Amino acid sequence: MQTTTGTGLKLLLWILSLLSISEAASPSSQKCDEALVTPLPHNAFTSSSVFTSGYAPGYAKLNKRGGAGGWSPLDSDHYQWLQVDLGSRKQVTAIATQGRYSSSDWTTRYRLLYSDTGRNWKPYHQDGNIWAFAGNSNTESVVRHDLQNPVVARYLRIIPLDWSEEGRIGLRFEIYGCPYWADVINFDGQGVISYRFKMKKMKILKDVIALKFKTSESEGVILHGEGQQGDYITLELRRGRLLLQINLGSNQYGSILGHTSVTSGSLLDDHHWHSVVIERYRRNVNFTLDQHTQHFRTNGEFDHLDLDYELTFGGMPYSGKPVSGGRRNFKGCMESINYNGENITDLARRKKLDTSSFRNLTFSCVDTHTFPVFFNGTSFLQLPGRRDHNMVSVGFQFRSWNPSGLLLFSSLADGMLELALNDGKVTAHINVTQQKNMRVDIASGSGLNDGEWHDVRFLAKENFAMLTIDGDEASAVRTNSPVQITTGSTYHFGGYFLRTRASPIQRSFQGCMQLIQVDDQLADLTAVEQGRMGAFENVSLDMCAIIDRCMPNHCEHGGRCSQTWDSFTCTCDGTGYTGATCHTSVYEQSCEAYKHLGRSSDAYWIDPDGSGPLGPFKVICNMTEDKVWTTVVNNLPAQTAVTGSSRERRTVLQLNYSASMEQVTAITNSAEHCEQHVAYACRMSRLLNTPDGTPYTWWVGRGSEKHFYWGGSAPGIQKCACGIERNCTDSKYYCNCDADQKQWRDDSGLLVYKDHLPVSQVAVGDTNRPGSEAKLTVGPLRCHGDRSYWNAASFNMPSSYLHFSTFQGETSADISFYFKTSAPYGVFLENLGNTDFIRLELKSPMVVSFSFDVGNGPVELNVYSPTPLNDDQWHRVSAERNTKEAILQLDQKYKEVRPAPTQGHTRLELYSQLFVGAAGGQRGFLGCIRSLKMNGVTLDLEKRAEVTPGVKPGCSGHCTSFGMYCRNGGKCVEKYNGYSCDCTTTAYDGPFCSKDVGGFFEAGTLVKYNLVPEVVAAASSLDEKSVIHHQPAETNLTREDLTFSFSTSTSPSLLVYVSSKTQDYMAVVLHHNGTLQLRYNLGGLREPFTIDIDQRNLANGQPHTVNISRVERNIEVQLDHYPPVTYSLPEASDTQFTLVKSLFLGKVFETGYIDPVLIEKYNTPGFVGCLSRVQFNSIAPLKAALRSRGSAPVSHQGKLVESNCGASPLTIPPMSAATDPWHLDAGADFPFNEERVIPDGVNRNSAIIGGIIAVVIFTILCTLVFLIRYMFRHKGTYHTNEAKGGESSESADAAIISTEPNFTETIDESKKEWFI
Repeated sequence: MQTTTGTGLKLLLWILSLLSISEAASPSSQKCDEALVTPLPHNAFTSSSVFTSGYAPGYAKLNKRGGAGGWSPLDSDHYQWLQVDLGSRKQVTAIATQGRYSSSDWTTRYRLLYSDTGRNWKPYHQDGNIWAFAGNSNTESVVRHDLQNPVVARYLRIIPLDWSEEGRIGLRFEIYGCPYWADVINFDGQGVISYRFKMKKMKILKDVIALKFKTSESEGVILHGEGQQGDYITLELRRGRLLLQINLGSNQYGSILGHTSVTSGSLLDDHHWHSVVIERYRRNVNFTLDQHTQHFRTNGEFDHLDLDYELTFGGMPYSGKPVSGGRRNFKGCMESINYNGENITDLARRKKLDTSSFRNLTFSCVDTHTFPVFFNGTSFLQLPGRRDHNMVSVGFQFRSWNPSGLLLFSSLADGMLELALNDGKVTAHINVTQQKNMRVDIASGSGLNDGEWHDVRFLAKENFAMLTIDGDEASAVRTNSPVQITTGSTYHFGGYFLRTRASPIQRSFQGCMQLIQVDDQLADLTAVEQGRMGAFENVSLDMCAIIDRCMPNHCEHGGRCSQTWDSFTCTCDGTGYTGATCHTSVYEQSCEAYKHLGRSSDAYWIDPDGSGPLGPFKVICNMTEDKVWTTVVNNLPAQTAVTGSSRERRTVLQLNYSASMEQVTAITNSAEHCEQHVAYACRMSRLLNTPDGTPYTWWVGRGSEKHFYWGGSAPGIQKCACGIERNCTDSKYYCNCDADQKQWRDDSGLLVYKDHLPVSQVAVGDTNRPGSEAKLTVGPLRCHGDRSYWNAASFNMPSSYLHFSTFQGETSADISFYFKTSAPYGVFLENLGNTDFIRLELKSPMVVSFSFDVGNGPVELNVYSPTPLNDDQWHRVSAERNTKEAILQLDQKYKEVRPAPTQGHTRLELYSQLFVGAAGGQRGFLGCIRSLKMNGVTLDLEKRAEVTPGVKPGCSGHCTSFGMYCRNGGKCVEKYNGYSCDCTTTAYDGPFCSKDVGGFFEAGTLVKYNLVPEVVAAASSLDEKSVIHHQPAETNLTREDLTFSFSTSTSPSLLVYVSSKTQDYMAVVLHHNGTLQLRYNLGGLREPFTIDIDQRNLANGQPHTVNISRVERNIEVQLDHYPPVTYSLPEASDTQFTLVKSLFLGKVFETGYIDPVLIEKYNTPGFVGCLSRVQFNSIAPLKAALRSRGSAPVSHQGKLVESNCGASPLTIPPMSAATDPWHLDAGADFPFNEERVIPDGVNRNSAIIGGIIAVVIFTILCTLVFLIRYMFRHKGTYHTNEAKGGESSESADAAIISTEPNFTETIDESKKEWFI
């Protein structure tokens, strides 16, 4: 408790220190909302042009009427701008605009640029785009926008994009913010600032590092510290990205690796300010770059950062040795450097730190201006060049995300020159038309569309051309093709749209260029901007408006982001997720969900939290009749031997599961019941040391908590199962093993307290004494039920609703649920903001609607169903909104997709509570909602419904939706959480009544089912209700439905026989040649009516299915997949099957009249093979014989083994261990049986000898049975009705009665009887 309190106190102090640092770093603790433009003089304003002197930019102050009442340019086009110099750097938080006073001039849409120097402008970004602000619709109203991301700048520039249709561009404006000041240090790439610690060695538990930087270099170390034990922290730029590397310690054996590396941001070499904050407490780190925060934990097991001597800023410490890894020092500017409350920049200014490595330390930012040019795909920049020259020499730097685009085009005096980007390579193409074969085609580089700056140099002269990328002369591409160059007078960069005889293949480019050189001269782009040379169109000068749309990465769950200039694309392959941003899981949430899709037992991937952070994982789903079991296996072998452990030095067995602990926890949290079998086999090895001792062995469960109870016991009770049941070997102890006996003992049982599961470790502590041994078994984790899947609420009134906390789904949101209703409309859920909202509703009986607004105006998606949705059956709705698109899907079939706008708001900002149902009572929902998930989190509808009037927890009527999954006549049974299939009256089994029930018949095996209720009632000990439940009410039939499957390689044989108390019967037999015959004898005919069903040999070892249906005289027979064939009984035949008695499978063994033909030809030795799916009317006789435990009027003779008869071999061998349904796999996890443990070699030998004796006895018994059967074989397989058979009849009766306890029919010696 003391440790916990101490840790909490440290955490509180750390949070308070963060708050104090954040306050110190802020420019002002007061509200930053001062008017910054109003006090400025006229000369602080400049513009692209002025209509007349009264429209000067100095008159463009909000609510002022001086001059002409505001600023208007000479021309109203897209090249105009209005600029203000705030005098010094200020923090800008808002902007407000107004039209020109008393006019028809205003600006309806504009962009905002900002800069520290009045050059190298940066456009204001919001929601991942260059933001366009909505302006005015009249002259007087003020439209204000608070900046989502405040900026720090001295110069601001407004670019009108659209304006009044009645007038021209007109503008008055105000900028709101507050003063900003910070110490700035210029780093020249040589010097570093060394911050020396007060102690030689520092063990640092927490760090807070904050700074801002700007640079035009893509590489450079910003800060570094290290210790002699191998700890280090480094922050550096790599390829324009920020890389943070931390190591809190690794051990010398390599089993603990502490190195942690995290990357953030991109395009950071844009020479604009970027803010970095690193907050570390122990292993928890917040890494923030420009308001984007990454949370992570460092690798390893250590908490302290052990540094020696110093922390350096701007590069690696100078040691006289070569810099490791070729790391460059930082070149650029830094400001507001803070380390754990120390102002590093202030200390450096006051010369309190070592800055001796600087050649010239300056406290102002030196800007290296490169004058970038931005091309938007419709732009070009035309520059002059030397005409009629015999050499082309051009150079420039470019950056782009597009794999292709036109970089440069020039018309030669007789031909053309084209430099282009093709599939990430730069290609140079020269074509001289005067002579044939005078052309040059060369290419260099790869992957150059990565957003980084790349340098291109191209030189061409007589019979020579060279293309160099990024200054790499070694890989420059050269050619000596014969070509004569005569230059033209102009060079087009970034686009060429003229229709001339010589035109480039590509016409445009999206990206930026800088440092453009023509004829070895740097182009004067300032003169181009002022119109003194060259020309341009739709070009943004002195600005590079590149955006990394993959940073931050909107592709979730490890999706790979790729981008062009305008958009990004997510590749979700191999992630387990799908959608435009890899947000939606492709797997179901649980085994329960798979069952209700009609799936059978198998291994499945599940994703319990859907779109949440947990990834999908594989489990084993076992769909039983009443439960769905989810199994997660571990890697501990059964009966793992443990030796050499003591209480002082326990042996710890670590269990690893097929899923992470977080994933397993998701299963146990939603499950209704979980269990895990544990077994400890011991010999002189104590377990819990009961009754009062300290346990020798414990196990660790969820949350790394130790537990001192064993399987079969409960938390807090230090006992084993035998201690709970009071049947331990020694009653003085609560565990068998605690008796410490020399014989093998066993303590096993189920751990069922699911909040403690799964078992992650077992520590064994008593196997170090002579003769002591232990074997440990920990079975898989097994859970059944999914409470989140069935979590439901019933809305009984239109005004009823449930409320939850505000839905958090700013950039990515998904909602899924099931509903059923008989109402024609109703709101499922809604959540409101100031203007933003999100809503799902049933708009009409056939339309589901998904509507929302993120600030761009309302959007509505509608999905139409071909059938009414108010059918009181479950329907599934899923909706998703992300930065790329919105999707609405109904019943996983009907779908609408709406792309998101390329520009506009992307964040959904909600403030009200989430209402499930209509909070206002308008269009309220009546019905049930189930399994409501929002961004992977299941809302507990039942818990909230328990305390909400008008809403009830749970929902009935699952069979209306899921009853179709009960196959083959199975009945759907309602349950509180779902349904189950009752297969009692079917010939099938399994969770969906789709599993065949079959049996393997040996020679002489028969099944008899009594069809007469009163006979069975008299003959069995069952009560009357049980009998009636299994038997039909009538005994005279005019209709029979018989279905069965069989496979055999033996003929002739009798498959099915239905007897009666009269001479009526029905039989299905196989002839000698394997053909199938149906025989009916209902009276009225001299001979039975026979139907030869097929002329093929069906005794071919393959499975065959037979369906026979009779109604009065009409008989319909279907074999396998062939069409049914109809027959008719002759007119002379009766149609009533009188006094049905018994049904036989495989062989007849009956008293009363039996057709002699059947006895002679088909009854001996009987059917050999497989029968399955046997159903006669509503009776499943074979299933009853295999499943009943004395509860059905069925019996069998001979060996009947349950088997899957789906595919029998041509000859059926004895069952192998792999296919025998009764075989227990040695590798399976079964409760450990102490009697199966062989304690010593003597017992093993005894077991072997006993086995041999058993085999010998079994062989003798089999031989005797064979001899007895052979001795009686000469008497025939049946008796005739001659008088001399009377004596044998009596002995046969006795045999039948002794083998069939249910057979009690009185035998009259005067009757004719057949004993088979």
